[in-house]
Amino acid sequence: PRQPAKTLWYDRPRYVYLEFCVEDSRDVKVIIEDQRLVFSCKNADGVEFYNEINLYARVNSKDSQEKRSDRSITCFMRKWKEKVAWPRITKENIKPAWLSVDFDNWRDWEGDEEVERAMVEQYAEV
Repeated sequence: PRQPAKTLWYDRPRYVYLEFCVEDSRDVKVIIEDQRLVFSCKNADGVEFYNEINLYARVNSKDSQEKRSDRSITCFMRKWKEKVAWPRITKENIKPAWLSVDFDNWRDWEGDEEVERAMVEQYAEV
């Protein structure tokens, strides 16, 4: 049986970030489309995870990436309209039980573009 992965998200001027919290992930598949993201993987115990998110707004799927670590898979998606805040990640105004705001990374945008650029470059290097 598939189950959704616990997911954290946060908003930045140019990108929206999603972190799927699955330790020791295998067979990771991430499909980023202009208005939708599909994530699937298995963990070390063979449990299948699957999340499908109809996105709040359009993203540039060609300038979006994901990065896998031992503890999670982070996706960063380039917003089609930069500097427009997303009040939520989902198109529908509902909050699935598996989805939470990442308050550790949520912050005011004032002067945040340099920080964001450094974060994206750091992800891209790995």
